[in-house]
Amino acid sequence: MQTMPVHTRLYAILARKGPLADIFRRGPSKSVLLIRWNTDTDVLDYGQWLKGRIYERRCDLSPDGRFLLYFAASYRKPFFSWSAISRPPFLKALALWPKGDAWGGGGQFLSRTRIELNHRANEMTLAPGFSLPRWLSIRPYGTRPGWGEDDPLWSGRLKRDGWTLIGYPTGTKDDFGAKVWMEYSPPITWRKPNPAHAKRYSLDMSITGIKERDGSWYLVEHSVVQSNGKVDKLGRTDWADWSGSGDLLFAMDGCLFRLQCNKGVLANLEDAIKIADFSKLQFEARPAPDDMGRWPHR
Repeated sequence: MQTMPVHTRLYAILARKGPLADIFRRGPSKSVLLIRWNTDTDVLDYGQWLKGRIYERRCDLSPDGRFLLYFAASYRKPFFSWSAISRPPFLKALALWPKGDAWGGGGQFLSRTRIELNHRANEMTLAPGFSLPRWLSIRPYGTRPGWGEDDPLWSGRLKRDGWTLIGYPTGTKDDFGAKVWMEYSPPITWRKPNPAHAKRYSLDMSITGIKERDGSWYLVEHSVVQSNGKVDKLGRTDWADWSGSGDLLFAMDGCLFRLQCNKGVLANLEDAIKIADFSKLQFEARPAPDDMGRWPHR
């Protein structure tokens, strides 16, 4: 009997203040592992798996990286889908808001003590048994909370974290039965300057299409653009961003890479360092330590 290969997809969110990041490792499609990553040392802390779906583009980290706000779904009782706050690399909920569908969900940290939750007004009530500390305040997200899908949350987070939308399609090829459902011309393109060498390097993220059969939902390519006009294409990638020191961090083919930037000069793409290969990992039931289910002091 033949078995289909498991496609491993990676997506990371970097904390705005400090070196902490969270990696969502997905594959098969309904199994997700949360991994804590120190981008200064490249130490990885493997956390909990979820049998379900985490919509990583609707998630956010607190500015210091201490808390994760995530949107997940099992499409089974009792909640079907929900938003929760946890202490990475664990998913055990400190607070949980039932959602019930795949519209909206998740939210954004305005600060460590203020959150905007992307839920409708009747979905802002905590599930029984959960409470919030006095120092944390919650309010609805945006002008139409609880609707949309990855947007408007994803676009809002990209803008907050230094990305600028520089290209948008003038035409879309829409064929639900094709290899790729929607193809954009030109691609949706976001650009982020290197935080340490903004005048020299920028990173482009180009979304060329949506929903590839037996593939990714988002078809994404990344490129490094230099001030002299030279473009170094990484090709198909799951995710990429700059570290605080100016290194290029990216994920493709189930692996995590670093391209070092020394004295203002970015190394050649072929010299990228492989930090880790997550492609062979399999689901493992791992309970969270007891203290991960308790709110820490302010």
